[in-house]
Amino acid sequence: MTPNTPQTMGQQFGRRSWAEPWKIKMVEPIQLIDREARERAAQQAGYNTFLLRSDDVYIDLLTDSGTSAMSDRQWAGIMLGDEAYAGSRNFYHLEEAIQTFYGYRYIVPTHQGRGAEHLISQALIKPGMFIPGNMYFTTTRLHQELAGGTFVDVIIDEAHDPRSEHPFKGDIDLDKLQALIDKVGADKIGYISLAGTVNMAGGQPVSMANVRALRELCDRYGIRIYLDATRMVENCFFIQERELGFADKPVAAILKEFCDYTDGAWMSAKKDNLVNIGGWLAVNDEDVFDLARNMVVIYEGLHTYGGMAGRDMEALAIGIEESVHDDHVRSRVDQVRYLGHLLIDWGVPIVCPVGGHAVFLDAKRFYPHISQGRFPGQTLAAELYLDAGVRSMERGIVSAGRDPETGDHRYPALELTRLTIPRRVYTQAHMDVVAESVKAVYDAREQTHGLKMVYEPKYLRFFQARFEKIGE
Repeated sequence: MTPNTPQTMGQQFGRRSWAEPWKIKMVEPIQLIDREARERAAQQAGYNTFLLRSDDVYIDLLTDSGTSAMSDRQWAGIMLGDEAYAGSRNFYHLEEAIQTFYGYRYIVPTHQGRGAEHLISQALIKPGMFIPGNMYFTTTRLHQELAGGTFVDVIIDEAHDPRSEHPFKGDIDLDKLQALIDKVGADKIGYISLAGTVNMAGGQPVSMANVRALRELCDRYGIRIYLDATRMVENCFFIQERELGFADKPVAAILKEFCDYTDGAWMSAKKDNLVNIGGWLAVNDEDVFDLARNMVVIYEGLHTYGGMAGRDMEALAIGIEESVHDDHVRSRVDQVRYLGHLLIDWGVPIVCPVGGHAVFLDAKRFYPHISQGRFPGQTLAAELYLDAGVRSMERGIVSAGRDPETGDHRYPALELTRLTIPRRVYTQAHMDVVAESVKAVYDAREQTHGLKMVYEPKYLRFFQARFEKIGE
């Protein structure tokens, strides 16, 4: 080949090309509104991508939560909804699917993951307790704080370094955890909040070796481990790919083994489980189950639907089974990596290694001239929308919120902008458009000057805060 010979995407990366393991049966039209209209939309939204109308968005990478495409089998399942108020047959299908693939004994359905976070926090946290975990997540930490607890980050140091190539940056630092136990006492530990993968660290996985060692440590002190299983299937793919002894094991088997080291899990089914709404809490302790089952009746709905319709539970049961197919999860992660590796090759600063559900742009290195107090992650999200109608989201100082005791901004080490890829929705061509937009914004970075916050809600401010451009 000559330097000018056209190459396929695979050839550009020195490998054979891959294709998505699905074919398109139905399409949803999208359109790119012009620059002037995007500027109007951004200003009306206070430069907060959460406040944009979806009709004004071209490629929507705000989140992978509830934005994935369901399969023909799932849509068929929708037609089998048993909408009985109590004892829906779809609940029992869902219960069986969770028991089969995750291994937990008792199941409490919820309307989405946030409901499950609330239940476990209220059930296990007493005022004054500490909840150590592998980096905070926004809604999880808030539920823990509202229950009277304090989250303590015990993730390994490499997780806070976007340039580190550590293969399991989601691992818990057992020395940090031991130090916390020694300081406050095991009876003050509500539970270990273990996330796989770790969203705020850039979608980074936890190793099987780490959870085994964590289980051993916690057993010595009678401390429970609860898993945020939202993207655990993707975590298991990284174990299969990177950890010795797992290359020949299917993702489904790895998932079951990992969950066996934990006492329960909460799930936002809108991610790995491939549905547009729904969640669940699963536990092995009958007493915890009784507490959660009673609370779900108060806050969500009866314990056999928990805020979901029968049809939703049927689609979810099918989605759980589809999510652990090796070809599915491999394709899902490879699409994310395709976008990430394009940006790396072009010199755009991102979190490495590329995570399982999103490419995280390193806004600190992207905009070194914009101080964290001028919200570089939020600024970058706004600029991507203005450039090409691409909707992303901030994961930095805005998401971190304020310290409840001091009222000051929390200043996280990572100041990121997340390009979150919905499952089974976009093609490689869409990823190319996104990559070119990021590169264009990066090339024009010196002309960008940051934002100031002009409206701040009390809780989870990143959803509704408003901003203005500096100098406007």
